Amino acid sequence: MGKYIEMIRIRFLMMLAYRTNYYSGILIYSINIGAYYFLWTAIYGDKGSIEGMTVLQMTSYIAIAWMARAFYFNNIDREIAQEIKEGKVAVELIRPYNYLLMKTMQGFGEGIFRLSFFSIPGMIIVALIFPITFSADPIVWLLFVLALVFSFLINMQINLLTGILTFFFFNNAGLIRAKRVIIDLFSGLLLPISFFPGWAQRIMDFLPFQGISYVPSMIFTESLSGSAAVNALLFQFVWVLILTVPIQVLWLIARKQLVVQGG
Repeated sequence: MGKYIEMIRIRFLMMLAYRTNYYSGILIYSINIGAYYFLWTAIYGDKGSIEGMTVLQMTSYIAIAWMARAFYFNNIDREIAQEIKEGKVAVELIRPYNYLLMKTMQGFGEGIFRLSFFSIPGMIIVALIFPITFSADPIVWLLFVLALVFSFLINMQINLLTGILTFFFFNNAGLIRAKRVIIDLFSGLLLPISFFPGWAQRIMDFLPFQGISYVPSMIFTESLSGSAAVNALLFQFVWVLILTVPIQVLWLIARKQLVVQGG
């Protein structure tokens, strides 16, 4: 386990070398949040709430959704695809560690860096500009942290699946781009799931995407609380278990029919 912890540290230090790149990212995310804030303020108008959310809750939802994205987002799928194309994966597979777990730890190290140097500073800046509420209930914060960890795991597993498919498609750049659009849309990042039509919500109840952004953001705004929040965490946990199965199956098949491009 020590070597995997070391991978977290190495990825964190590697990201630290380029930390100045994230200062502009904070500005871009703040502008993005501001645009959504003014848009939703106009949509709400004189309405007290829409779909059970007040404009203040919506503002908090937007802010935490985008800042949380900095934690769970990574390009591990692109890294896996690139290593397969360049033949580096053949070397990685003979090293004394689990390749997929190693990639997960690298993604986690990147997430910790983004959380420390992007999400938290960005949230502080945004809170000084826009009306955002922070819960004083420690239980809410505990549930939010758990939801955020699960959101990272679900997104990471989807990235692993997408990356592994390179073994079969050899060039899955289009799939990776499509995956990113699908996650941003159906995770609740761009629009809360509760705002989708009823039929769309029923479909998304059978998909893992809302566990990435919607669940932690709704818990943060206390739009999900009590048993509803616990059920949402169980939803995330179940999907973490479910996604493990296709990852392991595809990984076993992929290793047996490894064809390296380049090298």
